[in-house]
Amino acid sequence: MIDITLARPVRRRPSINRTVAVLCLAVLVAACGKKDEAPVAAATTEQAAPAVTPATAVSTKVSAMSVDALREAASKAYTENRLYAPAEDNAVEYYLALRDKLPGDAAVSSALVDLLPMTVIAIEQSVNREDFAEAQRLAALLEKADANHPALARLKESITARQAEVATRTAQQALTAEEQAKKQAELEKQRLADQKKQQEDAAKKLAAQQTADREAAQKRAADQRAAEQRETEQREAEQRAAQQRAAQQAATASAASTAGSDLRALSTPAPRFPPEALRSGQSGEVQVEFTVGTDGTVTAARVVRANPPRIFDREAVNAVRKWRFQPVAAPVTTRRTIGFDPGQ
Repeated sequence: MIDITLARPVRRRPSINRTVAVLCLAVLVAACGKKDEAPVAAATTEQAAPAVTPATAVSTKVSAMSVDALREAASKAYTENRLYAPAEDNAVEYYLALRDKLPGDAAVSSALVDLLPMTVIAIEQSVNREDFAEAQRLAALLEKADANHPALARLKESITARQAEVATRTAQQALTAEEQAKKQAELEKQRLADQKKQQEDAAKKLAAQQTADREAAQKRAADQRAAEQRETEQREAEQRAAQQRAAQQAATASAASTAGSDLRALSTPAPRFPPEALRSGQSGEVQVEFTVGTDGTVTAARVVRANPPRIFDREAVNAVRKWRFQPVAAPVTTRRTIGFDPGQ
């Protein structure tokens, strides 16, 4: 339960002369039919208070606070559900004062955007319960926050029209001082109850939205961590596969070297030196993998590595295909590196 204490206005019994004045003003309103004369309902009080305007919507007391004090007060009011009331101690006034001091603060602007829809609803409900002073105060806050708010013109017209209606009704009914006092007391009680419920409901909606935002952010973070974990696992799998391939290649090379040591060469004619490479004085080497059949002839040959590439490849393979070895019990695959030096 949130305890919100508002200062109650001082009530005085209207005099007989003032009641007569109200009746006269109501007759003038009915005769002229002008909207701009509707606020004569304010004459039901002893002295009409100065109208609240966007320039005076934020009290001098709040405007005089420092930036740090405003931030602390705004946060506290927000947490305690004092979103737009009471006057001089609510989140909207504190954030408007902060915006005056820090026009470019994105957090302040965002907070006002969240609070304005509840302020609009509060204005409508204040008009419905004929609490025009509160409606005008909230409308001034709304206009200061956003002079182009799409609901502002409609709300102002609603306040003016309802004031005219109340003034006419008041004049026609000629309420007694006791009835007026009772109505005002009921109005004050209802206003406090409605205001409290409205702010609690608004706070619950904001809390639900903030919870949803946090859960969405947590889900995005979890998804990102899962994606990073998958990438890490994929990289590790690729590294393991590369290590396995390297091990297999090393094992194959080792087996080829061992098998090659069992071969006994009978004839290994040197390769022909390519004329172009010979003229340019270019040297190089080619590693050839070849298979020796059981009869000692080379049955297959391919280039494994060449430096420089494609210069000596063909002559190296042609030479290896002409090599002869002693017969072996089973085909043997091995590798030999053939050097090409124009100076030899």
